[in-house]
Amino acid sequence: MAEKILMPRLSDTMTEGVIADWHKKVGDPVKKGDLLAEIETDKATMELESYKDGVILYLGAPKGSKLQVDDLLAIVGEAGEDISGLVGGNGASSKEAASKPETQKEAAAPQQEAPKAEKKPSADVSGMEEVVLMPRLSDTMTEGVIASWAKNVGDAVKKGDLLAEIETDKATMELESYKNGTLLYQGAKKGEKIQVNDLLCIIGDPSKVDVDAIVAAVKGGGAAPATADAGSEAAPAAQETTAPAAEQPAAAQSASSADGRIKASPLAKKLAAEKGIDLSQVQGSGDNGRIIKSDIDNYKPGAAAPAQPEIAAAPAGQVSFEDVPVSQMRKVIAKRLAESKFTAPHFYLTMQIDMDNAVASRARINETSPVKISFNDFVLKACAIALKKHPAINSSWLGDKIRTNHHINIGVAVAVEEGLLVPVVRFADTKSLSQIAVEVKEFAKKAKDKKLQPSDWEGNTFTISNLGMFGIDEFTAIINPPDACILAIGGIAQVPVVKNGAVVPGNIMKVTLSCDHRVVDGAKGAAFLQTLKELLEEPLRMLV
Repeated sequence: MAEKILMPRLSDTMTEGVIADWHKKVGDPVKKGDLLAEIETDKATMELESYKDGVILYLGAPKGSKLQVDDLLAIVGEAGEDISGLVGGNGASSKEAASKPETQKEAAAPQQEAPKAEKKPSADVSGMEEVVLMPRLSDTMTEGVIASWAKNVGDAVKKGDLLAEIETDKATMELESYKNGTLLYQGAKKGEKIQVNDLLCIIGDPSKVDVDAIVAAVKGGGAAPATADAGSEAAPAAQETTAPAAEQPAAAQSASSADGRIKASPLAKKLAAEKGIDLSQVQGSGDNGRIIKSDIDNYKPGAAAPAQPEIAAAPAGQVSFEDVPVSQMRKVIAKRLAESKFTAPHFYLTMQIDMDNAVASRARINETSPVKISFNDFVLKACAIALKKHPAINSSWLGDKIRTNHHINIGVAVAVEEGLLVPVVRFADTKSLSQIAVEVKEFAKKAKDKKLQPSDWEGNTFTISNLGMFGIDEFTAIINPPDACILAIGGIAQVPVVKNGAVVPGNIMKVTLSCDHRVVDGAKGAAFLQTLKELLEEPLRMLV
């Protein structure tokens, strides 16, 4: 059955998107996960993937055209299927289909659309100025978790004020208000989930906005549970958000949230960076301990950092455990890596590399380099050069074709508390060692602070994962889609080696290349590793 794909809301302030490029045309087969189009929003150009298998039957606009959020973007179905009814209208059911495709699959015949029409909301809330819907804050986001509310029901809100922190599948991101008014309704409490494009909150003039009617419209015209928002549940909701601050006054002074992420206004971060101030040492005086400009202006070095709470020991002889809900990031990691592992036929190639010359070269470079060069930077640069010589390794499996990328964007796996993020060093083959070092360090800091943006982690063509700093000699990594390969880097170990007939100490590093056998054969993978070995064993080759 044909399904509509509507223009998604890819940022919290997005009202329209521009078709930067189409990767499919009418008549092309498409599979779940295939890249459909690149959409230029008000914040970045993002990739849009298909969520179903079929054939492209209709494209809503040519390349370069603008579409409003929730306008018809494309139709995917079976070849020859009649789509005249879908192109014509019934926007309410199409919106529901686009945001919840599994609901569509339950519909066996067109006749079943009639009951849905009866449940159609009494008003189109997406066009209401007072309504704030859950934005799609990443390319793979389908739902968000309210990490915290910065405003309570009844609070005055100004344009640019922090409304809430939303945990997506990639990071926890701050959502700012884009209008002035009073916060009249919250669609979920802290820790609860909201689907993309569902009601997040209502902001407006309490004397002019009928909150009950809006909530009833969202619920499909049924009883409006939001009546309590103006009455019985308003006080409890406010108490729930303010009670922790009363119970834990010390925590309110700290800018670190429960997950260790530092909360600070953009201006405070900019000033701190200019003054070289470590935000983790600053006590915040803003909402929920958020660091603001005055905190940076009044900061005095040497202030003691807040003490970390101790973990209570389990009672002796008693079974004890803690269930932790799966985070959005961990859910997506589990889904994507499981798909990669059980869809792409992996094989592994391991090679030993003599790092003696690299160790000596790094020491000499760091004597004069303005930034410290790491061995990881050496490997990344060597990979970029080797990928240029072996384009098959820099390829992607697209189902009915293999894409060989001419540009080299290397993802660098960064461990964070909740899982793994992979920011991308773009056009790595054109950058110097010092440029790579600065970029990787910035990405690592942004990843740990959960400040990476979608543009930071999209577009990888190859990935490296380094566990050498943790004392790991060698390991195998799971391929990071859409890449065809990933390089696992072990630590440098001093071991006895034979040189010129004598046993001498040597610095050996083991690397393992995981390859998708649908794209890369063993000989091609081995040739890439041989080039990588030559570059790292004679680092001067990287400067030629």
